[in-house]
Amino acid sequence: MKPPSKRGAALLTVLLLVAVMAALASAVLDDIRFSVRRTTNAEALEQGRWYALGAETLARGQLAQGLGPGLTGEWRSYPVEGGTVRARLEDGGACFNLNSVVEGSPGHWLRREGSLRQYRALLTTLGLPERRGQELSEALSDWIDSDSGRSTAGAEDDAYAGYRTSGALLQETSELRAVRGYDAAVYRLVRPYVCALPVPETTMLNVNELAADKAVLLTALSDGAISPDAGRRALAARAKGGWRDVAAFLAEPSLRGVARAPAGQLSVRSRYYELTAHADYAGGEVLMTSLIEQVGDGQTALRARRWTADE
Repeated sequence: MKPPSKRGAALLTVLLLVAVMAALASAVLDDIRFSVRRTTNAEALEQGRWYALGAETLARGQLAQGLGPGLTGEWRSYPVEGGTVRARLEDGGACFNLNSVVEGSPGHWLRREGSLRQYRALLTTLGLPERRGQELSEALSDWIDSDSGRSTAGAEDDAYAGYRTSGALLQETSELRAVRGYDAAVYRLVRPYVCALPVPETTMLNVNELAADKAVLLTALSDGAISPDAGRRALAARAKGGWRDVAAFLAEPSLRGVARAPAGQLSVRSRYYELTAHADYAGGEVLMTSLIEQVGDGQTALRARRWTADE
């Protein structure tokens, strides 16, 4: 009797080895493809960042030449090798500066009564009850100021579970959501009208750039003397070249006779500009926002840069 053939077992062994080798090769190829794709994406994003930074450099150069008033508002598109960069420059100071509710120096921030009054006026003009406006404004000043004494309607460390108040200027507007009372509804209400500039200076509005839908800011700075409707009518009457000075703006028919005009907080030039740059390159997308300050004739300074939207 012949011994059983082992050729079948050997063939199965060979087939099993081939299957294992094929699986390993497939896994290695997938890993190589993933690595190549990851490297390609990283390179695309890095190049997109450089294009966005190029838009920032271009904007700063144009601002240094005094071209700011003619650049704001519209998206501009710049074709680049492998993609496109879109950029928009806006007045970065067309908002109530949340950091203006204090004055002093780092470690010695004290509440500023005038700005607190204006912020309360903004909140009530937006439809919040007066008491609620007081609570929100004082909670903000308590969050930033350096002392531990609670304002009448404010909130200090003992009002927050697990963390302390900042004791420093806001770096981002979104930090407002950490302050007591600023729930999602309140934040959505105030967000279009407020910002966190890197200085605790009082709000300064450029009437040649201020949009009519932000006329409530004029109401706040004038302690209600300029109604939102009167402010909208005045801003809507702006000629293409704007007003030559603040006096010309205040001479608008809808503003004549205003008893408390905030002339000291109005201007016909912008100090801060916000750049939004969106780079599309090789399938990658990069979003960058920058806050640029004009610090003098022919000079600009970068005050903030984010690789996200301004939030």
